Amino acid sequence: MPGEIKVGIIGGSGLEDPAFIDDYSVETVETPYGPPSSDLVLGKITDRPIVILSRHGKAHSINPTNVNYYANIWALKEQGCTHVLATTACGSLKEEIAPGHFVFPDQFIDRTTKRVSTYYDGSEVQHVPMGTPFCGKTSAVLQDQAGKLGLTFHPAGTVVTIEGPRFSSKAESMIFRSWGCDIINMSTVPEVALARELGLCYQSIAMSTDYDCWHESEQEVSIELVFAVMAENAEKVKTLIVNTVPALSSWDCECHTFYRSVNG
Repeated sequence: MPGEIKVGIIGGSGLEDPAFIDDYSVETVETPYGPPSSDLVLGKITDRPIVILSRHGKAHSINPTNVNYYANIWALKEQGCTHVLATTACGSLKEEIAPGHFVFPDQFIDRTTKRVSTYYDGSEVQHVPMGTPFCGKTSAVLQDQAGKLGLTFHPAGTVVTIEGPRFSSKAESMIFRSWGCDIINMSTVPEVALARELGLCYQSIAMSTDYDCWHESEQEVSIELVFAVMAENAEKVKTLIVNTVPALSSWDCECHTFYRSVNG
């Protein structure tokens, strides 16, 4: 597929400061779905254009249910983004995924209860293929760069997204473990589905911050624990993004099949 690669970065803790990108400016935008969660930071990484958006707002003031996922993904598409790197804190459901480890998920399970995960919720019904929800090509680049940086990462995994803002009960956490889930968060759904509908190459950069509440010998998850681990690893996330963005070289993949079929 012809065209310039442009990378949207959906950020969390540590990405609010745009000092790690070049020639940046800030733009306030509107979409048919209302305003996105934050102003957009436009800039470059090694001459490649990027757009940064804060999922929960600049002050982390928007809870997961109230995030305007529709406006966020639409805004990135309107800016001409072809790829989305979506950072997310997550709880680990596996012993081997320790706090501080990165995971590049390849599957998800939706356990949200209040979110519509399609732009086609009116009279125009569309059934969106979701067998491979994340972008394998983008994930491969992330894995390559993470390896070069010496980061501890897991190349695949299933993320279960819960509604939040509360954390899981121990019974829920144990059920998700029995399903074979690897990590748990509150934000991947509906982002990943909306990105697929708009033909974006979407890949999560998940970082384990805790063992949820299933682990008998580890501290139970709290928001203070999540923020503490994220703060410790913010520079690693930024370095991974800075190295990955210029290494993306192709976006002619199956992520665009549905969008092409609908839009020609």
